[in-house]
Amino acid sequence: MLEAMLRIRRFEERCVELYSATKIRGFVHLYIGEEAVAVGINEALTPEDAVVSTYREHGHALARGIPAESVMAEMYGKATGCSGGHGGSMHLFDASRRFYGGSAIVAGGLPLAAGLALADRMRAQPRVTCCFFGDGAFAEGEFHETANLAALWGLPLLLVCENNLYAMGTALAREHAQTDLAMRAASYGMPAWAVDGMDVEAVEQAARRAVEGIRAGTGPHFLELRTYRFRAHSMYDPDRYRDKAEIEQWKVRDPINRLTDRMRENGEPVEKELARIEQRITDEIDHAVAAAEQAPEEPVENLLRHVTSSPAEAVS
Repeated sequence: MLEAMLRIRRFEERCVELYSATKIRGFVHLYIGEEAVAVGINEALTPEDAVVSTYREHGHALARGIPAESVMAEMYGKATGCSGGHGGSMHLFDASRRFYGGSAIVAGGLPLAAGLALADRMRAQPRVTCCFFGDGAFAEGEFHETANLAALWGLPLLLVCENNLYAMGTALAREHAQTDLAMRAASYGMPAWAVDGMDVEAVEQAARRAVEGIRAGTGPHFLELRTYRFRAHSMYDPDRYRDKAEIEQWKVRDPINRLTDRMRENGEPVEKELARIEQRITDEIDHAVAAAEQAPEEPVENLLRHVTSSPAEAVS
């Protein structure tokens, strides 16, 4: 789990450099600070389970096992990217790993996740669908419609709310009259509880408990992961709505540092292992960047592949 979190952190830090150098363009939403959520949740899932994500999904994709080379190529918009260069930062897909986006629409993945879970239930497949979304998505109608139907139909759906306290620039308390999201989710008749999203071991334990319940046939479960993003909402965001002291207070609870401190307390040889992990990750990301730089652009004649409307229909 330490290596998985460090991979996400270093990948995102490299993305900052590449974005500043205009190698990566468009909207980029970084996952720095929230690594424990993606890693802890994915520890409880199997390759047969499905994952539906958000536009802040680099960490989810890497934790799911999508190679850094494939993700980086997609960030560059290259044909070798996991979405063939069509999606970019906000639309990472890998059907072979049952990773179904990446969606730029707030709460847009929730109904899709319910559909995947319903299909598995109808086919008697012993699989779980995990849907990540933020506290901003909790305020959207899609969440409440999905939660209601999931509970009504007993769907094998794990709803993972990454509550980082801000929906873009809007603080949680300015958007929700009741800020205990787990309590509100429980009103739909599903097991729901809050978890320290800055503690990867706590996340893993909660995820395993939830997934075991879902596989046992008890219907959907809801986890509110209380976490925090250390960077702005996106690379375009000046981040003037948060007190700098608040950010520094949350950085004290950095999930990577908390895990390494705990490992040291347990007498584990952290320093040597950290050096080996860091070198492996550096080599991996260096290779991913080099491969993305050399990868081909998508041929112009393929630009409309996988697009449902023809140019004539689009004009009309």
